[in-house]
Amino acid sequence: MKSEDTPFEGGPLDGRVLPVLLGPTGHPPKVYRVPVPSNDGGAPTLLVYRRVQAAASSRLGLHQGWKYEYDPTGRAGGLKWPWSKPDATPDATPDATPDGKPEDTHG
Repeated sequence: MKSEDTPFEGGPLDGRVLPVLLGPTGHPPKVYRVPVPSNDGGAPTLLVYRRVQAAASSRLGLHQGWKYEYDPTGRAGGLKWPWSKPDATPDATPDATPDGKPEDTHG
């Protein structure tokens, strides 16, 4: 497989250039996850880096490579599908009346 030396910005890998395997399209993955083992033997910490455009040519604005920027939230990303809905807020209680008791729907 082919790899490309890709710079990392922010977080613990700031300033490092690591070889990243390229996909079938010749681009590195959009999200790069680095598991860091914990000292006490527990679950490893997961560092998340997102791929961004490294630079653009001054004359035509053409793409000139990729770099990874640290994502401190560590979330997997946005919605998977355009029609997906975000998780409901836990404090929303549409079935309760103002006094806090559930509505009687059997009437």
